[in-house]
Amino acid sequence: MSRELRQLLADLQAKQTQSQALMSKEGVSAEDLNTALAEVKAIKAKIEMQKAIDEGKSFNDQGVEVVPAPAPAPSSAKEDKFASLEYRQAFMDYAMKGKSSSVLEFRSLDTATTTTDAAAVIPSTILNEVIKKVESYGQIFARVRKMAVKGGVTVPILALKPVATWIGETTVSDKQKVDLSANISFSYFGLECKIATSILADTVTIDQFESIIINLIGEAMTKALDIAIVSGAGSASPKGITVDNRVPAGQIVTLSSGDFVSWEAWKKKIFAKMPMSYKGGATFLMASGTFEGYIDGMTDAQGQPIGRVNYGITAGPQESFGGKTVIEVEDDVINNYDDAANGDVVGIYCNLNNYGLNSNMAMTMFRYLDHETNQYVDKAILIADGKLIDPNGVVIIKKGA
Repeated sequence: MSRELRQLLADLQAKQTQSQALMSKEGVSAEDLNTALAEVKAIKAKIEMQKAIDEGKSFNDQGVEVVPAPAPAPSSAKEDKFASLEYRQAFMDYAMKGKSSSVLEFRSLDTATTTTDAAAVIPSTILNEVIKKVESYGQIFARVRKMAVKGGVTVPILALKPVATWIGETTVSDKQKVDLSANISFSYFGLECKIATSILADTVTIDQFESIIINLIGEAMTKALDIAIVSGAGSASPKGITVDNRVPAGQIVTLSSGDFVSWEAWKKKIFAKMPMSYKGGATFLMASGTFEGYIDGMTDAQGQPIGRVNYGITAGPQESFGGKTVIEVEDDVINNYDDAANGDVVGIYCNLNNYGLNSNMAMTMFRYLDHETNQYVDKAILIADGKLIDPNGVVIIKKGA
C-alpha cells in the first residue's frame, strides 16, 4: 500500500468520525450534514483513484482514465519486396542499362547453369503474369501435374500417386500396374529465354517494360515447356513422354496408312491398349493438320462421324475423337502426319496429370554482351525438370507405311 493511499484512508476515517459526531448533535442543519457526507464521498473517490494509480493506471486532468491505444497486430502476410515499385524500377534499370543497385537481389547460377554470373531476381509482378500466360497458352503445360519437390531428392511414387486400400487388404489388383515401391527424382535444368536489349530500348515506363518482358518470356517458355513435356531428351531438359523407355512396349503402336484412317483399327489398336483405370481424363495430343486432315472426317461402318467438333453453349469448339478431347498442337511439338517419316510419333493418348513438372516457377535474369552482334542480351532462366510419374497410362502412336 502506497503512502498516499494510507493517508487517504486515515482522512476518511477521521471525516467519518466527524460526520457521526455532527449527526448526534441537536440543531444541526441539513446543509451541514450534506456537506459532511459530500466530503466523505469525495475522499472515497480519491481512494479508488489512488488504488487504480497504484495498479499502474493513469488519468487525465478531469479524472478520466486514459486507456492506451492497442498495439497494431502483426501482419500475417509477409511483404513481398520483389513487388515493390522501388524494386521494379531498379530491375528495369538493370535490364535496360545494366545498372546495378543495392535494392536488387542477386543470386548465383553456377549450380544450375555452370556459370558464375550473378542474376537479378525477376520482380513478382512480372513472374506472376508470365505464369498466367504459360498456363493459358500452353495447353499441354496447363494439364500436367505441377510440383515443387527439391531437386536431387528421391521421392517415392506412392507419395505422388497414392492408392486407397481397405484395412486388412494386402492383395494389389493386377490392373494396378504402377510400381508404388519405385522412386522418382528430379534434376536442375535451366530453361533460358534471351531478349536483345534493343527490343527494350524504346520503353519509357515500367508498365511498358513489364508488358514487353511478359509477352516475350511467356510465349517463348510456353513453347519450350510444351515441347519438353512431349519430347524432351531428359539429359539437359525434362524427359518427354515419347522418349520415356518405361512406357510398355505393347502401348507403343505403329499404324499403317490404311489403319490410320480406319475407326476399327483405332478401336482395337489404340483405345483398347489403354488400361481401364487410366482412361478417365485421358486425351489425345496431335498436330492440327493430323486431326483436321485424317481424324475429323473419320466415320464408322454405319457412316457416323467419329471425330467431330462439338460446340458448347459457353465454350468455343472442342475437338474430340471417340469421346476423348483432342488437344491440337503445333507441328514442332508433334509431327504432322503428312510431314512425318515412318516411325515418327504422330499422336499421344494419355492423361497428362500422370506427368509431373517440377519447378518453383521462380525466374532470374542476367545480362551479357554478345560480341558477335555487339549488343547486350538479357537472359531469363527458369529452373525446372519433369518426367512421367506413371508411364503405364500412355499410348504412343507412330506413323507406319
